[in-house]
Amino acid sequence: MDNVLDKLVIGRHEFGSRLLVGTGKYPSAVVARAALAASGSEIVTVAVRRVNLDRNAEDSIWHQVDLSKFTLLPNTAGCSTRDEAVRTAMLAREVGMGDLVKIEVIADPKTLYPDNQATIEAAKILIEEGFTVLPYVTDDLVVCKKLGDLGCAAVMPLGAPIGSGLGIRNPVQIRLIVEAMAGSGVPVIVDAGVGTASDAARAMELGCDAVLMNTAIAGAKDPVAMAHAMRHAVIAGRLALSAGRIPMKLYATASSPLEGLIG
Repeated sequence: MDNVLDKLVIGRHEFGSRLLVGTGKYPSAVVARAALAASGSEIVTVAVRRVNLDRNAEDSIWHQVDLSKFTLLPNTAGCSTRDEAVRTAMLAREVGMGDLVKIEVIADPKTLYPDNQATIEAAKILIEEGFTVLPYVTDDLVVCKKLGDLGCAAVMPLGAPIGSGLGIRNPVQIRLIVEAMAGSGVPVIVDAGVGTASDAARAMELGCDAVLMNTAIAGAKDPVAMAHAMRHAVIAGRLALSAGRIPMKLYATASSPLEGLIG
């Protein structure tokens, strides 16, 4: 169980939880705070272009999130070009959000699929500027390898379109990415598409290092209960991976030993 209890390492940062959560779409600030606490997460992602960055405003992110308990992961949601993403990341660091940044460069407004090439270009610039970069991309093995080689601190392939709740639509691709990144020190974090606890567990069973979600918790009928469920699902999935599942077989195998039966 040692690898179950080890830390999630992202660049120079270490975290005990392997669940990353968002801060948007909750029915109220009170529910949001309760759900974040229930999730056990240590990292919360924030859309820089969609939150109040004024430290003196009561509705600002500085008052909504307890920064003694959480590390901020600003993201560039809403950006559609490399330059927009770079400027947004720079702004996040300028206002004191730190060096971590999740890069999103959206190419298609309907599916919110990312522009992989623009993401690679933005990541290169930001790495050179000293950022710890986590890029959101499609479940493309070659793109993830390029980003890892570039120096990204993690790769974040989607499980399904953002907010869709469809779960892991292409487990084979996710597994291939995990295998390709193994030994590189670059974590694989499934980002987007998780709908319920079994999706989070499945991502971990496939060998992913962590899962990021927002809508699955914030949009649930009971966000606090769903946050609890997701917390345990991530742990259960990693435990199952460590335990090693039995092989799948076409036919039944008796659970009890057959030797010594009375004739």
